[in-house]
Amino acid sequence: MKVVDKKKALDLLGERYKDAKPALRYTSPYELLVAVVLSAQCTDERVNKVTAVLFEQYNTPQKMITLSQKELESYIFSCGFYRMKAEHILSASKDILEKHGGEVPDTIEELTSLAGVGKKTANVVYSVAFGGDAIAVDTHVFRVSNRLGLAKGNTPLKVEEGLQKAIPKEDWSKAHHWLIWHGRKICHSRKPDCENCLLQEICDYAKKTRNKTE
Repeated sequence: MKVVDKKKALDLLGERYKDAKPALRYTSPYELLVAVVLSAQCTDERVNKVTAVLFEQYNTPQKMITLSQKELESYIFSCGFYRMKAEHILSASKDILEKHGGEVPDTIEELTSLAGVGKKTANVVYSVAFGGDAIAVDTHVFRVSNRLGLAKGNTPLKVEEGLQKAIPKEDWSKAHHWLIWHGRKICHSRKPDCENCLLQEICDYAKKTRNKTE
């Protein structure tokens, strides 16, 4: 994909999804962190249903650690991978209390140092909660970036590095949401709606698909 095509793709995505914003519901950096941990391999809709109940009583690290792992698992069971997610939430909550005075840190380095917090979660919290420039590569961003040719890679880190080169830094956080919403609305995992995609003429995946059918 040529550089000029990348710019065109970003311009088109930015225009179509200019009002895109996070689908996860939260009222604090801590709630966002917990919600992002829960969102791994789970829909935002499901996470919002779970956190609507969980956050009624356990919306701070102080309150969260009063739960045992088993008790937290019972709240988040429907999000999948609930044992691992419960462990990560409780570990991160303890680190926030013990190392950061109960406040979620506002740098990538400090966020990724929290037990149970990976790069994607750190990027989302840094970008959304604190207004930092970051690109979080979830399954939608990974899929759309590779298909489009905007950034190719076989790992989230490689795709993140490619996107950082392809997108102006001041647009990283916005582009993250553009790619997510395009993945949700059009570029589905199993059956992408290429016919109704505004990027079909410059998309690597669409071109290859057309060539196979011609």
